[in-house]
Amino acid sequence: MFTAPFLTEKIKGYIMKKILSIILSAVMIFSVVGIAANAKENDDLSFAVASDIHYSAPEAELEKTNDSELYWHAIRRCEMENETGFIIDEFLNQCAESDDVEYVLISGDLANRGRSRPEDHLAVAQKLRDFEKKSGKEVYVINGNHDASNDQATTFERFKEIYAEFGYDHALTTRADDCSYTADLGEKYRLIALDTNHATKSTEDGMTAEKLKWVKEQAKLAKKDGKYPIVMMHHNLLDHLPIQRVLSRNFIVKFHFTTAELFADWGIKTVFTGHEHCSDATVYTSALGNRLYDFATTSLAMYPLEYRVIEYNDNEIKYETRSVDKIDYAALTAATKGYTDEQISAMKKDLRAFSKGYLKAGVQYRLELSLSPEKMGIDENAACSKPIIYAVDKLIELLRMPLCGENSLQSIAKEYGIEIPDYDYETGWDLATDLVAWHYSGGEHFDMSSVEVTTLLRAFAAILRNDFAGVADDVLLKAVNNILGDMGYGPIADSLIKFCISKFGVYTKAEIFLVGIASPVLYKFAYDNDGVDDNNGTIEGYGTVNLKSNVTNIFKNLGSLSEKMVFYIQLVLSYLAKLNVIFLK
Repeated sequence: MFTAPFLTEKIKGYIMKKILSIILSAVMIFSVVGIAANAKENDDLSFAVASDIHYSAPEAELEKTNDSELYWHAIRRCEMENETGFIIDEFLNQCAESDDVEYVLISGDLANRGRSRPEDHLAVAQKLRDFEKKSGKEVYVINGNHDASNDQATTFERFKEIYAEFGYDHALTTRADDCSYTADLGEKYRLIALDTNHATKSTEDGMTAEKLKWVKEQAKLAKKDGKYPIVMMHHNLLDHLPIQRVLSRNFIVKFHFTTAELFADWGIKTVFTGHEHCSDATVYTSALGNRLYDFATTSLAMYPLEYRVIEYNDNEIKYETRSVDKIDYAALTAATKGYTDEQISAMKKDLRAFSKGYLKAGVQYRLELSLSPEKMGIDENAACSKPIIYAVDKLIELLRMPLCGENSLQSIAKEYGIEIPDYDYETGWDLATDLVAWHYSGGEHFDMSSVEVTTLLRAFAAILRNDFAGVADDVLLKAVNNILGDMGYGPIADSLIKFCISKFGVYTKAEIFLVGIASPVLYKFAYDNDGVDDNNGTIEGYGTVNLKSNVTNIFKNLGSLSEKMVFYIQLVLSYLAKLNVIFLK
């Protein structure tokens, strides 16, 4: 060490002591910071949650299902079925490589045909086993309606045996009659994995008073042990569709508001669900001011190919969605023959966009299939069947027409006094299925005055009028129409409707009334305005709950409810006012 000659030994000793004290202080500071950081890591929790991964063994060769040029293999369930195994692989790879993912949770429907094919569950379990070995991170699962049934090959007990390593071996408690269990996640949180499925009935929820009592006991025990309870279950707890219990009753638990009220007051703030295949977050505030959030996660196997990553600390809970953006295409084409170069190229270019096109084609295929006489239970030989079949065929024909331009739905609508704005959508199906895709991906942003909703309403108004004219033509005025047709006139029913429109305005009384009643439902479906971002956001943490926050939540909830009531009343009255004017004419 170089030392200036003019420094005395005393000064040198003083300097050395100062240097040593600085070094020791730095060591102590960094040690404290390190301890604090470790304490923070122990206190915090982060995990990835996926749902409805729907593994299917790939078929030997693609099968044509519809007339789409690119997505001719799309199935009616809209899942990329042959790709599921490779999508799961990439999801697990991302979780293994992500520093902010400590655990992986899967909220049901691990295998698409899992009830009857335990071998598919064995394939999924092996993927999870390989992931845990590679990453050192634990996986926790719960069953969905596709996974197990006590009257089929994969019983509840068989499910628990196959996935023993992924929750059940670590369980603090289990329920003997179903697949429910509890397990600790880190130092401060406890997972309550709740089996909401019926023992034998597919899709229908199997919530019982005994299960609710068990959840209450586990939440109480978690509190006693100093843990915050987190629930994972397959069926939705809160509405992720307007009046979901009516429109989609088998996708949400019975007495869901009562159950949410109980869960919230038992200290459960976050619930992770699936089943509906949509990405949606919604909040419920109990009468005591306790807030509960239900995060429904979309199916990993279909557009938008997303999962959630959640980070907890006492003050806040952050959540975001992440996408599977690539898969092993060489392995895919080796497993399943028949993919075209165009399909593989489109997937490589933008897998998410490809999955959206696949979903739109699948939705159209499913709806057109559902509108067939056979699916609707119509006897084609019955006297009343002909007009119904005609109407359905006409509906499909109109939806397939170009939306705008010459010889389009737009030009037909104009004949009935309906203006469809120019837009980029190719067909009526293109527009309708795009709104469905928005629902699945979350963040619905269409209000009632948006071009998309306006176009959709006007397109369907035109379809109904044109279709109704055809049915009336076929049933009531066939003979007259034939005579007038021979004389060079158009169908009398069609002419009558256009005449009425010219005299009494664009809307009929029935249409105004139906729009008035249905508008809140349509509004809620198209425009998600509950104040909770579906995909990316921050909510208050478990540690913020106190009397003051609860009182604040109560008043916020009352304000929110009153705003919604006023909005819907105004919305309905605005249409009923138009209806009243027509009645008074």
